[in-house]
Amino acid sequence: MTGRWRLSLALLLLCVQSSLPSVLTAASSYQFTAYRMQQYHLGQQKHGCRGAIVVAEARSADEPVLTRRCVVMTVSDLTTEKYLEAQRQNAAAIFILLPQNTSNLPLDAVQSFMVSESEVLQRETLIPVYVVPEDDQLLCMYEEVKQAAASRASSIFVRVLRSMVTAMGFQILVGSNSPIKPITDNTLVTLEGVLPGAGLDLPTIIITAHYDSYGLAPWLAHGADSNGSGVTILLELARLFQRLYSNASTRPQYNLMFSLTGGGKYNFLGTKKWIEENLDHAESSLLHDNVAFVLCLDTLANSDALYMHVSRTPRPDSPMHSFIQHLEEVVSSRFPWVGLEMVHKKINLVESTVAWEHERYSLRRIPGFTLSHLEDPKSELRGSILDTMSQVDFRKLKRNGVIIAESLARFMFNLSDKGTPKEVQVFKGHMDFQDSRLSSLMSILTSVPRATQLLDKEPRQMLLVNSLEHEFRRYLLQVHRHTFRQDKRDPEMTFFDQMNQPVMMYRVKPAAFDLFLGGCIAAYLGIVYYAIQNFGYLYTKLKSVLKTKHA
Repeated sequence: MTGRWRLSLALLLLCVQSSLPSVLTAASSYQFTAYRMQQYHLGQQKHGCRGAIVVAEARSADEPVLTRRCVVMTVSDLTTEKYLEAQRQNAAAIFILLPQNTSNLPLDAVQSFMVSESEVLQRETLIPVYVVPEDDQLLCMYEEVKQAAASRASSIFVRVLRSMVTAMGFQILVGSNSPIKPITDNTLVTLEGVLPGAGLDLPTIIITAHYDSYGLAPWLAHGADSNGSGVTILLELARLFQRLYSNASTRPQYNLMFSLTGGGKYNFLGTKKWIEENLDHAESSLLHDNVAFVLCLDTLANSDALYMHVSRTPRPDSPMHSFIQHLEEVVSSRFPWVGLEMVHKKINLVESTVAWEHERYSLRRIPGFTLSHLEDPKSELRGSILDTMSQVDFRKLKRNGVIIAESLARFMFNLSDKGTPKEVQVFKGHMDFQDSRLSSLMSILTSVPRATQLLDKEPRQMLLVNSLEHEFRRYLLQVHRHTFRQDKRDPEMTFFDQMNQPVMMYRVKPAAFDLFLGGCIAAYLGIVYYAIQNFGYLYTKLKSVLKTKHA
């Protein structure tokens, strides 16, 4: 009996002593960068995440209690329901782990995330929401908090005991010495260039695309399909038509203007400012004169459908109606499997935002339409951090570029009325769309995030805009760079700082473990104290027990 009692005390002491080093030594830590969710004001409307500071323990989204916890989830985990549940329980923060290679994600997971991302962006929240690129350390942390949530299925006694003795927690810390500050000095850059036609007082065709991107986190928004595809096709059109315009015998009787606009994801403010400058402030401008129509390129790197979005149905005798007829001819004769459909949507003057870029022109009575493979202007693909190169089908990107180029050429040279067969190709051989150039342009455009709030602040983004201007100057004449600065007293859009934050993650024992350890130490000291105070009594009892045993 005495041996068993001594063995029990020795084991208890050993357990306590073996537990001490994990508490007394410094907890392991890991530092990484997290990217905060969008925060901006568009006019009087507030959008995005207003919080930045996080001091909380990491928990899986599967946990029943998320109050004052940092909810960690992957792209596949994020659903609108889980996001709203975290909001309802007043979670301390939400961290979303983004795979380094999103092309490996299943298509249904990508679609589900994009839908949830779009709905999240429509809500303003006080809870900090961060997106973090995955790595081995973060995936290890995620797996452990996931397993901890799964252990909740065991009995409550086993669950509590396991949590107190063996569980390790992860403390997430995002701190800042200053509050979030508004940024109102953003500038928007619009590039324009012209290929002058053969003659004077000619009608002008405008081809335009916005070059900025949008997504849950500005620093992770690369915008491949929306709208890197539109920019890529526009730059290839500039190269091809420059060859036609450089020869007097093939120069059409149309001025061809190209423009790349900023602020497209924020109510097309760059387009608005550029139109205002040309119509209201410039003494002479091609917009003042005879504009045949405006063709806006938006999201054209996928699908076997093309939609022509118009604000009003074009008149049968208008240049735009004639061009649309040429579009239909090219599609039906060379790409019969491609669906081409007109979508008519009137501009609601009560709404403070417009759906497509051509609506900015329509508001100033300039005819135009947007060509896109998206039917719905609110499609989640127009603003997602998963809109990467994996969303681009280069065969369809090239096909759509060919459709636009051939239709423009047939319209400007009036080939249909001249009896030219529909199957005749204007652009072929060295005049065709180049696969290598399409890939190169798209790679350059997606090499850096093109969020509007970064384009005039970050060196790599500013270099990208300079590269686009260089492309314009290679092929176009009368190239101008328009820089629009906001009125700081009454800005139309306001962004905020602290969009990329350093994060510290500490691996620690939970607070319950400290209580358990304290209880063990108190019990041990109590036993020792009792033994010392009652040594005589215990000695007598042990002696009598031993005598009885020997007798």
